Amino acid sequence: MGFNCGIVGLPNVGKSTLFNALTAATVDASNYPFCTIEPNVGRVPVPDTRLHEIATIARSKSVTPTSLEFIDIAGLVKGASAGEGLGNQFLAQIRSVDAIAHVVRCFGGNEVSHSQGSIDPVADVQIVEAELMLADLDSLVRRRESLIRKERGGDKDAMSLMDAIAVAESALEQGNPVRSLSLTAPMEQLVVSLELLSSKPVMYICNVDEAAIADGNDYSRSFQIYAESQGASCVTTSARLEAEIGLIEELDERDKFLMALGLGESGLSRVIKAGYALLELITFFTAGPKEARAWTIRSGSRAVEAAGRIHSDFARGFIRAETISFEDYLSLGGESPCRDQGRLRQEGRDYVVEDGDIILFRFNV
Repeated sequence: MGFNCGIVGLPNVGKSTLFNALTAATVDASNYPFCTIEPNVGRVPVPDTRLHEIATIARSKSVTPTSLEFIDIAGLVKGASAGEGLGNQFLAQIRSVDAIAHVVRCFGGNEVSHSQGSIDPVADVQIVEAELMLADLDSLVRRRESLIRKERGGDKDAMSLMDAIAVAESALEQGNPVRSLSLTAPMEQLVVSLELLSSKPVMYICNVDEAAIADGNDYSRSFQIYAESQGASCVTTSARLEAEIGLIEELDERDKFLMALGLGESGLSRVIKAGYALLELITFFTAGPKEARAWTIRSGSRAVEAAGRIHSDFARGFIRAETISFEDYLSLGGESPCRDQGRLRQEGRDYVVEDGDIILFRFNV
């Protein structure tokens, strides 16, 4: 089970530079539109200090963090929904991701050209959002055409889907993305099944120049207000400077550099954490002498689903989940003292895993 964020935005806003910094990859980040045609994919470790604390207590020989997948999707332009700028291809790539990381240009200067001729972060975002909504409207028209005959024949599933299409279409025609709707659980499930681009959760990444990385600038501060009005998370960073920070191999030197910039952590760490939260993910851990490892699951997942995240046999032969909270594991000093003091719990398959749980799965196949 993978979780991924698609990095989108207008051309020349810094998407590929950000992707380079996130993944320590080397992809073309040239200053011209559509330098990214095929999407670049990279897995990024999720920073979590708990994992190293657990590994120290368990005396683990190796440490394996959990990760997110980021996909660098080429820049969209006005008219993409009608095929402009290879738009159909790029929109299809967005359709395959779980969430959208929307990079917004919040730096001035003439060194990097702007596809719209002037710097206006809110207008830039609205161009991309409009193209996603136009593509959704087109998708709904085609979906309705395929359902009309079934609906006339009394097919209840088709009738329910037609209701969902009407709800989504009404929002889009008023200029509202589908993600903005407040829906009942059954209707939300139906709308999700339509796989609409504007229904995907989104976070904004304000790409500022190096001098503004600590406090942002007028562009990013004004855009932050817009993001809050949309109920969206917003991270400010400098993709170019983050790429330079990523080249510093020594962690102590990197920390000193960040402190000199007035940063408690890198912008990339905040981007990764924001993506993790956006997808409503949590982390559970396994720990032993050989390895301490972090695992990603959806919030609300049951113990049997968490077991299957490790291996299908764990879920198939599930017996129980021996579970310790991170707080108990840390304060008492590991599995043995937690067991001795009754802080190790025997949980069944329907136990809802909590963020930070350290779990040993018992199974038999």
